[in-house]
Amino acid sequence: MPWLNVTNSGCLLMMAFAATCTTHAGELTPVDPVTGWNVLTQHQFLPPDFDDKVFAELWTVWPEPERTEAENADPKTRRQLIFRYYGLMPSPNDPDNSPGLGYVANGAGGWVMNCLACHGGKVAGTVIPGLPNSHFAMQTLVEDVTRIKLAQGKKLGHLDLGALQIPLSTTNGTTNSVIFGVLLGAYRNPDMSVDLKRLPPAMTHHDVDPPPYWNVKQKSFLYADGFAPNTHRPMMQFILIPQNGPEQLASYEEDFRQIEAWIKSTEPPKYRWEIDQALAERGKAIFNDQCSRCHGTYGPHGRYDQKTIALAEIGTDPLRWQALTPEHRQWMKDGWLSNYGNDDVEVDPAGYVAPPLNGIWATAPYFHNGSVPTLWHVMHPSMRPKVWKRTEDGYDQQRVGLEIEEFDAVPKSVKHAAHRRRYFDTRLPGKNAEGHLFPNKLSADEKSAVLEYLKTL
Repeated sequence: MPWLNVTNSGCLLMMAFAATCTTHAGELTPVDPVTGWNVLTQHQFLPPDFDDKVFAELWTVWPEPERTEAENADPKTRRQLIFRYYGLMPSPNDPDNSPGLGYVANGAGGWVMNCLACHGGKVAGTVIPGLPNSHFAMQTLVEDVTRIKLAQGKKLGHLDLGALQIPLSTTNGTTNSVIFGVLLGAYRNPDMSVDLKRLPPAMTHHDVDPPPYWNVKQKSFLYADGFAPNTHRPMMQFILIPQNGPEQLASYEEDFRQIEAWIKSTEPPKYRWEIDQALAERGKAIFNDQCSRCHGTYGPHGRYDQKTIALAEIGTDPLRWQALTPEHRQWMKDGWLSNYGNDDVEVDPAGYVAPPLNGIWATAPYFHNGSVPTLWHVMHPSMRPKVWKRTEDGYDQQRVGLEIEEFDAVPKSVKHAAHRRRYFDTRLPGKNAEGHLFPNKLSADEKSAVLEYLKTL
C-alpha cells in the first residue's frame, strides 16, 4: 500500500514496528499506522448515513442539466457523476465499488461516514488520503439523501435530522464542523455521560476549511485557534452522538490511538511539476527572513514551533475565533476529552495558529475558512477575488492552487442551492478573504521567488 502514508518510501512499515504511545494510565501501548488505517476505513463509529439504494437514486432529485446527463449514463458513469456532484472521493484501492474513501461499508449496504469524508481529497485529479477534501458538498448531499429517504419511506438519520436545525456547510469544501463539536458537547457531562435535558447552546454558524493531516504531528495543539490538546481524545468529539455513551467511548479509545498513529504517519505529497530551483533558492532566503518567524523553517534542519498570532496582527476573518466560546473550551478542559485538564487546553487563545506549510502547494484553498484560492492570491492581498468557483480537476501551476473563475458576484442565473454552493462568496459572514497582509512588504520579484520556494515544501 505505497500510497497509504502519501509517500513512496517504506517508512510506514518501519513506523508500524517502532511507534508507541503513552496511555493516560502511564502504560506504553504499541500503535501501528497500518492498523490505524484499517480501523479508520473499516470500523463503524456511527450509524450509516444512507444505503446503496438511496445512493443509486440520488441523481433523480438533481437540477438540470445534471439530471438528464445521469439518466442517460451507463451505471459506471452514473456512479462517477454522483461522486463528482457531491465531492465524494473514490477509494484509491477500489475506485469502482461503493462506498468511497470517506465511508465504511456496514455489511448491509449502509454507508457510514468516517474522517476521510472531509480529510480525504484530491489535487489535480489525484486522490490523497489526509488531504483536505475541498470538493465535499456535505449540505447538498444530506439534503438530497433526506429527500430520497422520505420518498423510499426510510427513517432519517442523525445527519438528516441535524441538518434540519443547523447548516452543515454553505460552500462546497467547507463545513460547520466547529459547531458540530459545540452542539454535541453541550449534552455531555465531564465524564461524557449524556444529559439531553439541557438547552442547546448559543451557536454562531460558520464554515471552516479542513487542515491537512500530515501537519498534525508537528503541532502542540489542535485546530485553527490552537486550543485543544494534540491527542487522540479530542478527535473523538465528532462521534459524540447520544448512542455513544461513556462506556462506548472508552471501548473506542484504543481504536483512536491507532487512528492518531496513522494521521501522524502521513507525509505531504511532492510538487509534481517543474520548479525553477534557482528562483526557489532565492525565495528560501526571503522566506526565512520574512515568514519563518511564524511558519518555521524547512529542510534537513528545519524547525516549526507552533505560534498563535493575535487577531489584531493577523487580520483574517474573526468569526471562527468568536464562535468557539470560552465556556466550550473550558468544557473540554474540565472533561474526559482532555483527561480532565491533565492534557493542556488553551481556554483563551489570542487568535489563529500560523500553521506549518509542508505540502502547501496541494492544500488550496487557503486561510482557516478556505477563502483564498491560490498562493498567488495569498501573496497579493488586493487581488483576492470577491467570488470564485473552482474547476473539477484543474490546477493553476502559475498561481499555485485551484484553477478558478472569478466573479464580482454570484451570477443571477444561478438559482439552485446546490449550484450556488459551488461559488465561494467572500462577502458572506465568516468567509471574508481579508488579512494576512505581510506579503505587502515584498516586491513583485520577491513574491515570485517566495511562491516558487513554497512549491518545494
